[in-house]
Amino acid sequence: MTTHHGASATPEPEMGPDEIQAVIDRILAKDPASTTGATRRFGNGQRERAQALSELDGEPSEYDGDQQDREERRALRRVAGLSTELEDVSEVEYRQLRLERVVLAGIWGEGTVADAENSLRELAALAETAGSEVLDGIIQRRLKPDPGTFLGAGKAEELKNIVMATGADTVIVDSELAPSQRRGLEDIVKVKVIDRTALILDIFAQHAKSREGKAQVELAQLEYLLPRLRGWGESMSRQAGGQVGGAGAGMGSRGPGETKIELDRRKIRTRMAKLRREIAGMKPARETKRANRRRHEVPSVAIAGYTNAGKSSLLNRLTDAGVLVENALFATLDPTIRRAQTPDGLEFTLADTVGFVRSLPTQLVEAFRSTLEEVADADLILHVVDASHPDPEGQIAAVRDVLTEVDARKVPEIIVLNKADAADPFVLERLRQKEPRHAIVSARTGQGIPELLELISQAIPRPSVRLTLLVPYQRGDVVSRLHQPDAEILRLEHVEKGTEVEVMVREGLAAELEPFVRHG
Repeated sequence: MTTHHGASATPEPEMGPDEIQAVIDRILAKDPASTTGATRRFGNGQRERAQALSELDGEPSEYDGDQQDREERRALRRVAGLSTELEDVSEVEYRQLRLERVVLAGIWGEGTVADAENSLRELAALAETAGSEVLDGIIQRRLKPDPGTFLGAGKAEELKNIVMATGADTVIVDSELAPSQRRGLEDIVKVKVIDRTALILDIFAQHAKSREGKAQVELAQLEYLLPRLRGWGESMSRQAGGQVGGAGAGMGSRGPGETKIELDRRKIRTRMAKLRREIAGMKPARETKRANRRRHEVPSVAIAGYTNAGKSSLLNRLTDAGVLVENALFATLDPTIRRAQTPDGLEFTLADTVGFVRSLPTQLVEAFRSTLEEVADADLILHVVDASHPDPEGQIAAVRDVLTEVDARKVPEIIVLNKADAADPFVLERLRQKEPRHAIVSARTGQGIPELLELISQAIPRPSVRLTLLVPYQRGDVVSRLHQPDAEILRLEHVEKGTEVEVMVREGLAAELEPFVRHG
């Protein structure tokens, strides 16, 4: 029997639109970073959330309070993808308001390719936090940056092609650019170029709320801007020499010759001097509060760590502070100090500080030095680490670099491995082996919080003077004073002549209790 091919064969069922789309998605999901060559494309071409941000982006917990600051920050947002604009607009031309569309560029000079990609993912998260839309990114294998264009002329041309293909209007470089490198790269790619430092300063400018925070950010921005002023031509009122004829100047035009750029620099220096005076004027208030805590001998604990590691969430969990929490880098900048208690009733203060990041701009470290002094003057540092991050060891090293800059490495430290509910158990075990003094917690679920409080209780300075007191019954105020958090009662017994108390107190209180000390 002859089998006829074609019409007599069983036809294959046609694929529906959903199945076709699924095939397309599978093809697009392949990672183009596996291609060989000096340049690696970052990401998979899809506009997905940067992996540097944690996947834990739920609603705040009951410990985070009302989060009114969060609602205020989200009150005005620009949403991409809602435009109904026709592509052919012939009658009226207008400038379109849209999210800034950016392409990222970085250099991989040392370390592994995974380190380079993590750094670029972090840059993508910074760009998202600043309010832009990341379209693509490249990493170039290069020992050191090109002095003229950072990437080199050939790779800069490739970057220009990517910018044109994606329709981007900004390039963000994962490093600090010299002014000449920025100009050289802009001349080739024909769009605005900014570096990592400018991006971080922009985020700080958006999120600073207090008077001191705004002054600190403005000072850092001006320090960054001062060597990068540019401009030439008509805006530069240069001195005209000799008879210039048709140039529009000549006799009578000669003057001191101070150029426009020199005037701008002088204005910036004047403004910087004023800001430094303002910040110095705010410092005594902070020092007075700190001295007051020292006088009452209240132990201080500072929460430090990488940005978006969960410092504010941990503060809220421990103290119900109601500080803003958001899945964004540098969400909170202004320090918050709250009072907390150990399980056995000893009081201490908790200070939330600004987050750190790899290559934190030196301008910011200097400008925020008065804020970072809270860390250097603390009795204990809770070093919060995002255990679910791809490179937690890199985060720990970056934070310790900044702590060294502000002379805080001498302060005792507890590594708090946060986001344990989302972390890989093998990563947690690896970090436990490397950091002997640690706590594994989840500020979101409350896991490990009692154990952390116990560690804090053991680490903070406790009352060190042991006294045996006999307090007359008519001096109940003294016994009441011994029940305060800065004293620790070991034994209390009512005898014929009064209340006999064995107590641990601090040195300052010991002098006040001298009349009641029982000798022998």
